[in-house]
Amino acid sequence: MEIDEFVRFRKRLGKTQKQLAELLGTSVKAIHSYEQGWRNIPTHVERQLYFLLANVRTEGDPPKACWVIKKCPPDRKKNCPAWEFHAGQFCWFINGTICECQAQNNWKNKIEICRQCEVMKTLLKILDQPVVEQE
Repeated sequence: MEIDEFVRFRKRLGKTQKQLAELLGTSVKAIHSYEQGWRNIPTHVERQLYFLLANVRTEGDPPKACWVIKKCPPDRKKNCPAWEFHAGQFCWFINGTICECQAQNNWKNKIEICRQCEVMKTLLKILDQPVVEQE
């Protein structure tokens, strides 16, 4: 994850550095360091940010499941953890999903594939949508 993307995600979530630190269970100094480029953004922080972003309430239709978007055949769905756990909009979050016909064994490889996928592109479009006020 790049620094500017990290900042965009924080702002999209409507959080200050302090609030984001509390959400992520880290220090304000760590958040500041990520945004200044003094420290690399750890994998667990990147994953949590995507998860939080995926749960921002927006206007429009709810996201489609990955197996619908990717038109996965029954045998692939049967072997995929996203299908097993009914997590079609969170396939990018789950290790071992069968993307590009094979499971990826680490986050770095997986997220590279996911960023090119329509499922993740749909998630990233959330950055441009208006936020729905929560009651």
